[in-house]
Amino acid sequence: MKKMISAALLIAGLILLYFGYQEYQSVSSEIEEFVTGSPDSSALWMMIGGGAAAAAGLVGLFLKRK
Repeated sequence: MKKMISAALLIAGLILLYFGYQEYQSVSSEIEEFVTGSPDSSALWMMIGGGAAAAAGLVGLFLKRK
């Protein structure tokens, strides 16, 4: 059961990373970064959350339990 949760976290994290990257590369994000000097916060939070979820999923999949 724990392996299924870890796999789901990994998949969800990868999906969030993908959508965060797509948002970061969007025209509206590029314009906002040009005007304000900082990237879009929603894109950053998606990538941070996706990275954390993917890392947690990988640790859960490869960590040996007793």
